[in-house]
Amino acid sequence: MVAKVYGVAASPYVATVLVCLEEAGASYELVAVDMAAGENRSRHHLARSSRAIQRYVLRNYNKPDLLREGNLEESAMVDMWMEVEAHHYDPAIFHIIRECVIKPMIGGGARDQAIVDENVEKLRKVLEVYERRLSESEYLAGDFVSVADLNHFPYTYYLMTTEYATLVESCTNVMVGTHLSVSVR
Repeated sequence: MVAKVYGVAASPYVATVLVCLEEAGASYELVAVDMAAGENRSRHHLARSSRAIQRYVLRNYNKPDLLREGNLEESAMVDMWMEVEAHHYDPAIFHIIRECVIKPMIGGGARDQAIVDENVEKLRKVLEVYERRLSESEYLAGDFVSVADLNHFPYTYYLMTTEYATLVESCTNVMVGTHLSVSVR
């Protein structure tokens, strides 16, 4: 069976699902959604969460090792770092990417540098936490790659195309041998 993913590959949320499908070795079809026409805001598409879809994909295609479901402590660590990503990393980096990448791409007006500056500071604080954590373990949830690491790929990829790439590059433990260094490759 071929999984259908609705959206555009350039969307960080769609990309997180595609990364999991690739990791699972699953066959999938990307079905384009006309964002200009508002298809992405239809009730059918709003009822989905990329993180929930990720979990479904990993369970359905027998890749629970990325969730660490066989080990309660490791699974809790994966969940915790997914929460950190969702509530701290994602909101800060989203605003930077929206202002520096998305707005210019879609002709969405001038960059609001005040928003960028505010969120650069927020992201810097999150990366300081990551830097400390990654001085103790190879990956966020432990010494294993997990979906918590993979979730960082899409937005970090875009960040590395901006003048704010130095935020990540200045964090030795974040860059060397970790999930975020994959985004730079």
